[in-house]
Amino acid sequence: MGDSTQGRIATGWLIVEDIAMVFVLVMIPALAPVLSGEGAVSSANLLYLLGKTGVQIIAFILVMLFLGRRIIPWSLQRVVSTGSPELFRLAVIAIALGCAILANYFFGVSFALGAFFAGAIISETSMNHTAEEASGGLRDFFTVLFFVSVGMLFDPSIIVRNPLLLLATLLVVVIGKSAGAFLIVRVFGYPPQTALTIAVALAQIGEFSFMIASLGAVYNILPQLASDLILGSALISIICNPFLFVWLNRYLEKQSQQKSSATTIVSESNRLSDKPHAKVAAPIKPVSIYFVDEDMAIAPAVSDHTVLVGAGPVGQEIIRHLHARNETVYVQENRLEVVTELRARQIPVAYGHALSDGMLDAVFVAQAKNLIITIQNKTEVISIIKAAIALNPQLHIVTFSRYEQDKQLFIQAGATKVVDSQLVLANEIMQAFGQV
Repeated sequence: MGDSTQGRIATGWLIVEDIAMVFVLVMIPALAPVLSGEGAVSSANLLYLLGKTGVQIIAFILVMLFLGRRIIPWSLQRVVSTGSPELFRLAVIAIALGCAILANYFFGVSFALGAFFAGAIISETSMNHTAEEASGGLRDFFTVLFFVSVGMLFDPSIIVRNPLLLLATLLVVVIGKSAGAFLIVRVFGYPPQTALTIAVALAQIGEFSFMIASLGAVYNILPQLASDLILGSALISIICNPFLFVWLNRYLEKQSQQKSSATTIVSESNRLSDKPHAKVAAPIKPVSIYFVDEDMAIAPAVSDHTVLVGAGPVGQEIIRHLHARNETVYVQENRLEVVTELRARQIPVAYGHALSDGMLDAVFVAQAKNLIITIQNKTEVISIIKAAIALNPQLHIVTFSRYEQDKQLFIQAGATKVVDSQLVLANEIMQAFGQV
């Protein structure tokens, strides 16, 4: 769900959590004497500790903003000029570790904050994707090592020794955290299905909780029992999360089927009401093509129209050309801001992921004559083509790609035409060149 509205919300949520946790990790050592209860700490000493930590954090941030943002990109550019991928990989790792050591030994803040700022600065450079690929293997290695270490720390006897406390901790994570996430997403105006998806996605403990728990144990803030409860509830919540998604998918599928049934009934009733001698028990209000219902918009039945999947810059231009030819266009889009803009322009649009149950029915693919796919995810394009062909074998399907291998896969899946995006770009450049 990474490219969907739910995916973007969940990703943003997790980023905010990670940023907050970095600063929690920074403040724990400063507040350890107060939180652990070891000795009395006066208000003056507490203010001094907080002030000192705050000054150290600010000093480190200023150094990274004014020096790091210049030195790190400059260093990476020098390394890239050598043409050695191994040296570039080593440079990325050295920068991350160097910033972490700088933060801890020179400014007294956590390794996590230093590594976080190193990654943030690298992400602003033009080499961010290359750096991400270069560090991918190391990231995967440490991820595996991290979870293996967590598993070794888990004490299974906690399930027998304190089952009620473990259950209470688990309920706080799975139900309490999810309920809070659901309410916050709903407050920002997103539909219940989106909020429910986010709630299920967040119904588990993140990896930073282990770091905070271990740091709390080091500074005698958390007793061993609390650490065991956190580890136990974390592992159980992670195990339960896939089953929650299975339940969510079945629930959303049931909701989609109910919506599709409601659409069919209304459309059939409207069709019968047009007949001179049809008897309808009660007048039925026509369904608006702009009515927003959860994750999709219900539109009246239509045929011989064009369905557009993806309304980005390319899709917007396609809509303009099709409207100029007086073509009827139904759009499927999973970005809420784009959906809102299209509905403001009175364009029928179904909101949600194209592969969600009932979504292709919402834009009446079975009755369409054309399907244009402008998204770039190869796997999703192939799945959409196959699903559309199953609904309408006579459908004329057009998509695009820059890779010959992908073109063949799209054709094999059932696409009628695959446009060469590189060729189109070259033609546009030459046309612009001829006008200079």
